[in-house]
Amino acid sequence: MEYEEPLFFRVMKYAAAADRDVVDMVSGNPDWGSPPAVSEGLHAYADTGGDDFQYPPSEGLRELREEIAARRGVDVEQVVVTNGGGGANYLAMGRALERGAGDEVVMTDPVYPYYPGKTTMLGGSKRFVPVADDGSLDPADVRAAASEDTACIVVNTPNNPTGAVYGEDTMRELVAIAEGHDAILVSDEVYDHFDYSGRFTSALSFDSPNRIVTNSFSKSLAITGFRVGYAIADERHAEPMKSRHMLTSVAGSRPSQAAVLHALRETDPEYYEDTRALLRERIDAFTDALDAAGAEYTTPDGSFYVMARFPGFPGTLENVYELVDEAGVAGMPGAGFGESREDWLRFALVTPRAEEAADRLADYFD
Repeated sequence: MEYEEPLFFRVMKYAAAADRDVVDMVSGNPDWGSPPAVSEGLHAYADTGGDDFQYPPSEGLRELREEIAARRGVDVEQVVVTNGGGGANYLAMGRALERGAGDEVVMTDPVYPYYPGKTTMLGGSKRFVPVADDGSLDPADVRAAASEDTACIVVNTPNNPTGAVYGEDTMRELVAIAEGHDAILVSDEVYDHFDYSGRFTSALSFDSPNRIVTNSFSKSLAITGFRVGYAIADERHAEPMKSRHMLTSVAGSRPSQAAVLHALRETDPEYYEDTRALLRERIDAFTDALDAAGAEYTTPDGSFYVMARFPGFPGTLENVYELVDEAGVAGMPGAGFGESREDWLRFALVTPRAEEAADRLADYFD
């Protein structure tokens, strides 16, 4: 598994160069459009000029941090605005590893490949915990894997790529495991607005200095290009994270942060409800077509990804290329997410052509 070189861009490049029509289901770029308040906020910012066009505070615009803090029920000094969720995860994992409490990062298999890539970049070692077939994580397996060398436990809920949602009991136990090993639980909750189960529980529900929550507005507001994320950590961790952020990024984008702030204040809950309804419909249509193809698949409780396994067709990069050329569908190789899903493919349902893509797969495997 190529942890240090995620395959997303390689597959997208191959699909873009294909000499036929291809339904792109590779990366999680939302297609349903941002709420109008994003553009309104950006237009309003464009008219400010002067000091407002200069560096923002490194930890993020104060007003945006206050808005996030109020929504998440934390003190504003615990909030660090970052360059997307990826920046938040980098700061959180870096903080976990720099404390001298060990060099091991425990994570799931399958796993979003940027986590092990960041572990290598930060000089840590990787330890993987397999999940159940439905993507659920047994905290007992995490406890068994953790050791005195464990500095960090990374989880993602709702999960990419499995679509699993970790409930209250799981999250409580993960926080307890982190506390028991002087480790930091990094809970990446970027898909928290895409929970269809009603079971999602944030790690913020448990007051502990051993948990850092990361998030982003990339998916929830459909603005992956704006690069606005955040981390919430106990102040003993937040302050060093702010320093690391200043040294690596100086600051985030001021216009993006201003637009996000306006959107948070002016977007009605119906925007998020409509998005979830749209994705539920896509999941149902896509999995119905997979049934026709004789595929085994995961039905996501959250996020917007489906993993599928077709008989005699392992999830290798070569087979992904074959599906691009022969079926006109671009997905991700399961091997790119870990050893436990090497026979699977992952599809992102962020296209209005999701049902068409599934029909193409059914025709191909028929």
